[in-house]
Amino acid sequence: MTKRFDIPNLGFGLGLRPIHFQDFIDNKPKVDWLEIISENFMIDGGRSLHHLDYFIDHYPIIPHGVSLSIGSVDPLDFNYLKKLKALIDKIDPPWFSDHICWTKIHGKNLHNLMPLPYTTDTINYVSEKIKIVQDYMERPFIFENVSSYVEFSGSQMPEWDFVSHVSEKADCGILLDINNIFVSGFNHDFDPKTYINNVPKDRVLQFHIAGHKDKGTYILDSHDHEIRDEVWDLYSWAAPQFGEVSVLLERDDDIPPLPDLLDELIKAKQTYAITS
Repeated sequence: MTKRFDIPNLGFGLGLRPIHFQDFIDNKPKVDWLEIISENFMIDGGRSLHHLDYFIDHYPIIPHGVSLSIGSVDPLDFNYLKKLKALIDKIDPPWFSDHICWTKIHGKNLHNLMPLPYTTDTINYVSEKIKIVQDYMERPFIFENVSSYVEFSGSQMPEWDFVSHVSEKADCGILLDINNIFVSGFNHDFDPKTYINNVPKDRVLQFHIAGHKDKGTYILDSHDHEIRDEVWDLYSWAAPQFGEVSVLLERDDDIPPLPDLLDELIKAKQTYAITS
């Protein structure tokens, strides 16, 4: 499949977390690429920044943010963007990413990825902000769909239509989080395959896969478990529809030893090869 953007397929990557820094330095595991949490490196010093040059020299690095708050009614925070641009210029990644959500209100960071109302006005508003950010950073931006637990009664369309319209209007890519689609599908009673069938395939440039926690009446996107069988099934079903995309395994809590994550990453690669 021909993608709309001239962006390389990086292969199969892992979310880099501090607990594994030394393992990577000592053992140099064969991982195609690494994704970092941007905000952890938008600082003046500390352990993460100290090791960044090593990782840049040995692996392709993609910065993935959690505080851009592209959907907030607050204006764009150019102090934040200036720090992000400095990080991006240092890494020189083929793209950078964040979430299509809001995290800040009146300058206060909620440290949660809050969903948006799926309306025409929101599409126009968010798309214009994405254009500004993408132009400021001077490289492609892709946004990730979030998991959600509540919906706005004023929404005018399903999430997949909203995501599709924003990507088209802003002329940006999509980071399709397979686990988030499964989580939101359960929580809001929609078929995850309907979501996947209706996003523009040529704009999906990356997948996220991760684990979740089943709370009975709802599912929590916790990133503290291995990937569940139902998410593996959805991932293997989705893969043939998108051609080559970069795939990233996330783990943010109860993080196991690095070899365990590398085994999951091998499974992701083998599953994609079998089904594509």
